Amino acid sequence: MSTEKNTRGPLFSRFKDRKVDKLQQGFQEELDQGVPPTVSDDLFERAERDCMDAERIGYSNYSYWRSTFHVFFQKKTAVFLLGFLVLLLAFTFIQPLLPNQKDSYQVYNDAQGKTLMNVPPNEEFWFGTNNIGQDIWSRIWSGTRTSLFIGLCVALSNNIIGIVLGAIWGYARRWEKLFTEIYNLFDNIPYTVLRMLLMYILRPSLGTMIFVMCLTGWIGMSKYIRNLILIYRDREFNLASRCLGTPAYRIVIKNILPQLISVIMLQSARAIPEAIGSEVFLTYIGLGLPVSIPSLGNLINEGRKVMLVPSQQYQLLFPVLVVSAITISFYALGNAFADASDPRNHR
Repeated sequence: MSTEKNTRGPLFSRFKDRKVDKLQQGFQEELDQGVPPTVSDDLFERAERDCMDAERIGYSNYSYWRSTFHVFFQKKTAVFLLGFLVLLLAFTFIQPLLPNQKDSYQVYNDAQGKTLMNVPPNEEFWFGTNNIGQDIWSRIWSGTRTSLFIGLCVALSNNIIGIVLGAIWGYARRWEKLFTEIYNLFDNIPYTVLRMLLMYILRPSLGTMIFVMCLTGWIGMSKYIRNLILIYRDREFNLASRCLGTPAYRIVIKNILPQLISVIMLQSARAIPEAIGSEVFLTYIGLGLPVSIPSLGNLINEGRKVMLVPSQQYQLLFPVLVVSAITISFYALGNAFADASDPRNHR
C-alpha cells in the first residue's frame, strides 16, 4: 500500500499541475477577449462514491449495555459481591436438598425424649438449636429465602409502579397537579407508622407484609424519576423528536429512560435490603410474620430475647451476620452498577 502511494504520488502531482495550468490559461484567454472567465466542464471529473463506505464512516459500534457491563466487570469487588449474592440465593434453595439436613420446622429430641433446647453449635446442629429445639442452621437458610423473596417482590413492585407513575408525573404536564396531590397525601404520613397501622389492622402473613411494603415503597422511586424527567424533558433532542411527531411514550422510553438507568439500578439495589430491614423491624415490635414462618426478622427477634445470656448469644449472632452481609452486598453492588451505567464512565 505504501509503495503504491509513493509511485503514484508524483503522477497525481503532475496531473494536478496540468489541470491548474489549463485552468489559468483558459481564464487568461477569456480575460484577453474581454469575456468574464468561466470554468469549463472538461476540467472536472466525476468522483466515484460508495454508499456502503459512507455508512461505515458514520457508523458507531458503541453499545450502552455492552459498555455498562464492560465497566462493571472491571470492578473486582463488585463482581465478587455479585457472585456472593447469586451463590447465597442459590444455596437457600439447594440447602434443603443436601444430605443430612434438618427440617426447619421440626422440634428435635434426644434419645430419652427430652427436647434439645438451646443446644450450642456442634457437629449435629451446626448453628445450634433455639428455645424450642429447632435447628437454627436450617431455619436461617429458610428465613433468608423468605426475606429475599419479600425484598425482590418489593423491589420489582417499586420499579414498575414508581417508574410508570414517575414518568407520567414528570412528562405529562396535565397530570402534574393530580400526581403531586397524591404524592403529598402519601408522603405526609410517616411510612413506618402507616406500615405499623396496616400490619396491626390486617392479619399478619407473608402476603400482607409484601402488600404493606409495596403500598408505600414506590413513592421514593417515583419522586426520583419525576425530578430527573423534568431535567431531560425539554432537552434539544426531545424537542426535535416532538417536532418530528414522535409519540410521547416513545420519547420517554427511548430518549429519557436510558438516561435514568443508573438511578433506577441504585434505587432497586437499595430497595431489597430496606425491605429486609423493614421486615426485621416489624417483627421486632411484634407486627411481623408469624413465628411459624421462618424469616430473618423472626430469627433476630428470637435471638434478641436471649442476647444477655452468654451461652445463647449465637442465636442472635448468626442471623445478624446474614442480614449484615446481604445489606452491605446490595448497597455496594448497587453503587458499583450505578457508576458503571453512567455514560460518562464509558470509553
